Amino acid sequence: MTDPAIPSDSPSAGKEPSQSGAPGAGGPATFEDKLPHLWAKYREVVVGICALILVAIIAKAGWGYFANQRELSVEREYAEASTPDRLQAFADAHPDTALAGIAELRLADEAYAAHQTPTALAAYEKAIGELKLPVLVGRARLGAAIAKIESGQPGDGAQELKQLADDPKQFQALRTEAVYHLASLAAAAGQADQVRQFSEQLMQIDPTSPWTQRAFALQASLPAAAAPSPAAAPAPGGVSFQLQPPAK
Repeated sequence: MTDPAIPSDSPSAGKEPSQSGAPGAGGPATFEDKLPHLWAKYREVVVGICALILVAIIAKAGWGYFANQRELSVEREYAEASTPDRLQAFADAHPDTALAGIAELRLADEAYAAHQTPTALAAYEKAIGELKLPVLVGRARLGAAIAKIESGQPGDGAQELKQLADDPKQFQALRTEAVYHLASLAAAAGQADQVRQFSEQLMQIDPTSPWTQRAFALQASLPAAAAPSPAAAPAPGGVSFQLQPPAK
């Protein structure tokens, strides 16, 4: 006889715990339970991504090694370029490197020292476009300005000197030399007043510079300047090297 207090047939009677729902003790499936299934499903994708990352790392390391070896090779070639012809060949062979600009600057200086002013001017202008360091670019601009003055372009050269002289971002040594050359041009034109103005500008930039002392020596060698008439006074910020009429 069956006891009515004890159910004889329940919905879960005779079933294993694992058959009543989720794995384990009957609770929801955990990430650990799903991981084998996910790995089996996405294993090839994960392995492919890892392989791509590894290839990228190896390629970057290889490119860095190649670039470093190429740079060392270029530096060796530059160090071995001991003649103007070899310097020119180096600059032509490596036009996109910083050392090519330095080679052009050296060639320009050597041409200028040999009184080959047109050749020096061309090399200075080429160096300006290839150099990377601002101080070297300024140095090449200064050389190009002086070469222009000596090759029959005094107006253009003086204007470029003035741009260097008035640029506070330029190095002091470049600015003082540029101002001195302007003072020298003014002295050659007999413009004592402009020599005095350039000497005062040098005092503001660097009173201890040798170029400042040389400018004051230029000023002392000239007669006192006569007061210019309003019509003859140069425009502010302009550069003028015309001979003034002698004082009566």
